[in-house]
Amino acid sequence: MARGIYFAFKIKYHKNVMEMIITKLKLAAPLYYEKADGLNPFEYKDGEKLFCFELNEKERVSFEPSKDRLLERLVFGGIPAISRTSNGAFNLPAGDYFFSQKREILPRNEIFTLAAEIQAEVIWQRLSPGSRLYLRYLFEDGKPVTQLFRPYGSRA
Repeated sequence: MARGIYFAFKIKYHKNVMEMIITKLKLAAPLYYEKADGLNPFEYKDGEKLFCFELNEKERVSFEPSKDRLLERLVFGGIPAISRTSNGAFNLPAGDYFFSQKREILPRNEIFTLAAEIQAEVIWQRLSPGSRLYLRYLFEDGKPVTQLFRPYGSRA
C-alpha cells in the first residue's frame, strides 16, 4: 500500500538544503501503519517504519527553532499496516506537506537540522506550520531512505 506514494503526490516547489531538496508535496491518499512497540526513531534497523512527533508549541512557529526542543514527544512509531482496520492503526494523513528525503539513513543531528530547515521554509513562504512531523524510513531500489513530512496550511 505505501509503495504507491510516488504516484500520489504533486511537486509544487523545491529548495536545496544540506544537499537535499525540500519539496511541497500533496499526498493524495493516507498511508496506514500499525503500532510496534520498542522502536527507536533514531536507530534504523530494517524495513519500513513511520514515526510521528508532536512539536513544541513555541518552537514549532519559530524561524530558528531550538533543535533540542522542537520534537517534543513521540506520538507513534509503527510498521506498515496489513489493512486500514488493523489493531492500533495510525496513518500519515492525505494532505499538503513540505517533504524531503535522502537515500541513506540520516543521523539524529541531521534529522533535527533538516526538520528546522523545513520549518523555516514553511514560515518563509508565509504558511502555517503544522504541529506534527512525520519521520519515515524505507528501503527502496536497494538503498535505505529517510523521509520527513511536515504538514502546513494557509495563513488565516
